[in-house]
Amino acid sequence: MGKQNRRRRTGRRPQSGPSGGSEFWSTQKPADSSADAADIANMLMAAAIETARGAAAAATQCAATLAGRDRLTPQVEQGAHLAGQHIITRIFQNGWLPWDVHRAAQRHLDEHAIALLTDIIAAYMQPFAAAAVDETWREQLDQLGAVVWWSKSAPHLGQWATKHLFTPAEALTTVVQTLALLIRLPRLELIRPLPGTARPSTASRHHVDEKVLSRVRGLLAKAESTSFVEEAEALSAKAQELMTKYALDRVLIEADTAAPDLPGARRIWLDTPYVDAKAVLVDTVAQANRCRPIFSSAWGFTTVVGDEGDLEAVELLTTSLLVQATRAMIASGNQEQRSADSRSRGYRKSFLLAYATRIGERLTAAAEATIAESAESARLLPVLASHQLKVDKAFDTLFPTVRNRGVSFGNANGWDDGLAAADNAQLEARRPLRK
Repeated sequence: MGKQNRRRRTGRRPQSGPSGGSEFWSTQKPADSSADAADIANMLMAAAIETARGAAAAATQCAATLAGRDRLTPQVEQGAHLAGQHIITRIFQNGWLPWDVHRAAQRHLDEHAIALLTDIIAAYMQPFAAAAVDETWREQLDQLGAVVWWSKSAPHLGQWATKHLFTPAEALTTVVQTLALLIRLPRLELIRPLPGTARPSTASRHHVDEKVLSRVRGLLAKAESTSFVEEAEALSAKAQELMTKYALDRVLIEADTAAPDLPGARRIWLDTPYVDAKAVLVDTVAQANRCRPIFSSAWGFTTVVGDEGDLEAVELLTTSLLVQATRAMIASGNQEQRSADSRSRGYRKSFLLAYATRIGERLTAAAEATIAESAESARLLPVLASHQLKVDKAFDTLFPTVRNRGVSFGNANGWDDGLAAADNAQLEARRPLRK
């Protein structure tokens, strides 16, 4: 049918990687067998560039040239370390966070290469004192389990190869393939301070009260566990009301302080398939919570700009609603009269687009009702307007050039069923939550 569902912002920037923006990767190769660690690092990076450009044999050929029969030489191990640290340093300077790198690796590398990449990140972090590392970085490193597990008395790569039962050639092939993925990563916006630059006075983020988060998580857990779509959406709407109520109280308090929370940003990665449709859901949840989203279709994540409390709400609600939307889509697909159609990609994408659109409308209505029912609604309006200006300024600073991108649906049954699933919630009869 090709009808537009909704429009959202997406970045327009040149793609960096092996075909552009990769000129800082050295391509110098060692001249003879007496090559030192720096020469070997250059050879590994040159092979990684060729691999990133599509030369599938480059990794194995480089590994065969460098690998010894029985073990890795110290020069080769040190060269691999230098290459990994050189490239990961540039990747982090280009705006990528540890979790971003991990999610990109999950889509393109096997478990052994992901483990190697985690170790490269852990080695990168060794020189930095904890006080000089941003809280987001610390949380993501903990989530990845990026720690130095290997003995510092010997090079890392040999210990890693022994742990994974890899031959020297297999280990070096994995090194080249891992570096090739990193070289492909485009430049992103720097949304958190780099390790070594975070200041203790400003590194700590404003968090939502744990009691509020506990209640929200409880509501969303019930929404995910119920088999009744209308009950799930009513519980999700209540979670939205509770987060909005908390956010309104917070902005009023911060309006009277000298140093209110400044807008921040988070990246929300989306699983395949139907990434475009899922991005619409993130978009609607973000806008309902006073945030600005922008979608990167090439890599499958949405960057959301807003203050930290609102970003936590977006992340919580999005994670839960994606589970609920998928369950509703599968349940709708069990109808015998449309079994073949309902299992098609067109149906499922259209279903998710419709579901996201209608859920966004309902979440926005829940948030607006909470604002209208506030005892200080008159005072809230200018405060929220000021808040929105700060978010818009932060967004425009990070993304000075953006364009709108339309998302279309091609299956009328999927669209209608998605709307029906989102419409089943009887939200009008609910009572607003009180603190």
